[in-house]
Amino acid sequence: MDTVRTEKYLNDLLEKTYDAQRGYAYAAEVTNHVQLKRWLAQQGARRTEFAAVLFREIKGMNNTPELDGSFTGDTHRGWMNIKAALSLHKDEAVPEECLTGEKYAIQEYHKVLEHNKEMPPSIISILEAQKDEMQLTVNEISSLADFAHDHHL
Repeated sequence: MDTVRTEKYLNDLLEKTYDAQRGYAYAAEVTNHVQLKRWLAQQGARRTEFAAVLFREIKGMNNTPELDGSFTGDTHRGWMNIKAALSLHKDEAVPEECLTGEKYAIQEYHKVLEHNKEMPPSIISILEAQKDEMQLTVNEISSLADFAHDHHL
């Protein structure tokens, strides 16, 4: 097992998790639809919990998580599209943008999990559980997107 690489993988996922948390929190703050607002806030809270677990694992390796705040790549762009959609007051676009952000996040987890031989089993199971929960969220978002479209939120 490669502790240095594991730490890098976890740091990368930690940044993307904070990005998702901020995306959900922003969307919850500005949307006018009460049920959507509640759901978005819950998702943001879950991403905060994901981040806390990743942070704890990095600290457990006797390292300090590197949070340079340079959110880059497709995940960031996916979540930032929420701001653009909401600036136009299009609540119906929010589920679609969340879906994009989550799909990119799942891809990032897949990339990290391809290196499972380099990581301890405890971390692999944490990452698998988080990825699986994000997949369930994707399924929920798809339902929300259909609802939003049908009801012109």
